[in-house]
Amino acid sequence: MPPGPSEQAIAAPIGMAAGRRTPAQAVTERGLNMLSLLGVLSVYWCYVALSNVLYAHSMQATIEDHWAFAPPLPRLLQHAFLYPLLMGSVWISLRVGWRPVWRAVPVQVLMGLGFAVLSRPALIVGEIIDGSMGHTWAKVFAERASLISGTGLATWAASTLSFLLTYGFGLALVTGLSWYQRYRDSQERFDALERSLSATRLAALRMQLSPHTLFNLLHTIRGQIAWDPSSAQTMVVQLGDVLRRLLAAGERDFSRLADELEFVRLYLELQRSRFSDRLSFHISELGELNRLWVPSLILQPLVENAVAHGLSGHAGAVHVSVEASSENGTLKLAVTNTTASDTVAGAQGIGLRNVRERLVLHFPDSATFRASPADAQTWVAEIQMPLVLDARGNRSAP
Repeated sequence: MPPGPSEQAIAAPIGMAAGRRTPAQAVTERGLNMLSLLGVLSVYWCYVALSNVLYAHSMQATIEDHWAFAPPLPRLLQHAFLYPLLMGSVWISLRVGWRPVWRAVPVQVLMGLGFAVLSRPALIVGEIIDGSMGHTWAKVFAERASLISGTGLATWAASTLSFLLTYGFGLALVTGLSWYQRYRDSQERFDALERSLSATRLAALRMQLSPHTLFNLLHTIRGQIAWDPSSAQTMVVQLGDVLRRLLAAGERDFSRLADELEFVRLYLELQRSRFSDRLSFHISELGELNRLWVPSLILQPLVENAVAHGLSGHAGAVHVSVEASSENGTLKLAVTNTTASDTVAGAQGIGLRNVRERLVLHFPDSATFRASPADAQTWVAEIQMPLVLDARGNRSAP
């Protein structure tokens, strides 16, 4: 009988467990790489330039007697001049970050203001290059006092405020994408670490199980050597077959259900060689279940417990039964053993914990394990898990 708490049943649903990139694709510690930053800002700035040109053109169309808004070419030149400044400012802003706040916020504001203040001079240079409004370098220098007059300062302030907001939206867009990229990359690293941890835990559980099984089998043979050497020799041959299968199963996560039941059969035959007058067993026929896969060595600890604890506490016969069945996309594996009616359940042992932990790792929230008495002289350990169709653990459709 498998060990367990002193209550009538040990039952618990299995709960939640826990490519190399090219340099152009590699993500910096700050989030987006330079190539991604260039692409996002370029698209955004093209949208801003087109919007400003269309707005100025539509507004100028309502005024016929004089130029109140710069023509399209100076506007485009203005945005072309500001483009490298935008790239540099946003890149530096991302490098500076937002912590500590008392130091980062003033720097961020100064970067934005520096960019926005240059918007008006950039437009004037564009008007001079275009020449359609009669602006020349000489005229600008001759009228430079008007640039800092009341009207000139108001125009400059309006342009600065407009481009400061534009810069802020661009920075917010890139910062948001950068944070998303960093979150996605951290999630990918977390998933990779979680998979690695799961694989390491599974390997540790298999290493834990194999010596445990070997020691039990060696102890069984030792008891036969003194009084039945011939039987002990036969058991050594059987042990060799069991160990070959044990080592093969311990190197992979999943084994065919047919192989698992064959391993269980060899183990039970080995134990029956020692307890021929007390131990009998039955293993069900698989039929269509022959093609299914199960976690390697998942039945072994249950069968070991069934033999060891079924025989303890009394001198009567013990029958062990191993059954496999499926229903509604679920595979049910049951190990049943008879026991003495007055046998008391003990503390939870290595076998039960091993089965439970491996099911948690392989099937979070979709497998159950239950070990409980069916009646006064029968103990049942039952696993329910999804149907697995190949060695990678891919499940069948419900």
